[in-house]
Amino acid sequence: MAHGSVTELSRWPVKSLRGERVDTARFDDRGMAGDRAYALLDERATRAGNVLTVRQNPTMLSWAASYGDVADPTEPPTLRGPDGVDWTWTDPKLADVLADSLDIPLSLRAADGQQDRGPTVLVTFEASRAALSDELGADVDLRRFRTNLHVTAGLPAFAEEDWAPGTTLTAGEVELAVTGDNAGPCIRCAVPSWDADGRERWRDLQTHLIGCHDNKFGVIMRVTKPGEIRLGDAVLQEP
Repeated sequence: MAHGSVTELSRWPVKSLRGERVDTARFDDRGMAGDRAYALLDERATRAGNVLTVRQNPTMLSWAASYGDVADPTEPPTLRGPDGVDWTWTDPKLADVLADSLDIPLSLRAADGQQDRGPTVLVTFEASRAALSDELGADVDLRRFRTNLHVTAGLPAFAEEDWAPGTTLTAGEVELAVTGDNAGPCIRCAVPSWDADGRERWRDLQTHLIGCHDNKFGVIMRVTKPGEIRLGDAVLQEP
């Protein structure tokens, strides 16, 4: 059993675009409300209809999406381009503007729960982030990992790499558990190797995770008791 507190809450309204930090968030069977509720679809002939991600187009990270600091968004997000211009998701010109910016034909899709592993929550721990920074000899920006819930707790660094089904985490009103398909320690793709703005790739980060941590960072969990989490809320991890 370990105690701690919520250090950061981060939401990513449009899959693979930059997201936003919030003070309060709703967690339920969608995962984190509003998280990856929108996506861009690749409309190239060989990939038509597939979700477009940073793996295909790192320039996506030059765009940001935000709902504002609301716990459970009911309106579509606003997108901000690399030129600082804001666009509403419902603007009929947005798809063309994004296609020109990313140099790829695309369309827009709205649907809850477009996380890679289903409607889940990614939890990370400050002890692990700090230890990873020490191992690499450079500060590791948490935004690379697109976490939802970041926790400071009395756990050893990388303890979550061994979390098994049944492990639970209570934060504020919410209970999360390692349960269901694709839950457990998070196996990372290449996305964290890109800096948060998509400008430069740090290949040694992924190489290090693969060689020293079985390519794991953070843990995928599902909501077993819904409610709200606020910054600073107490956290209890067991068993």
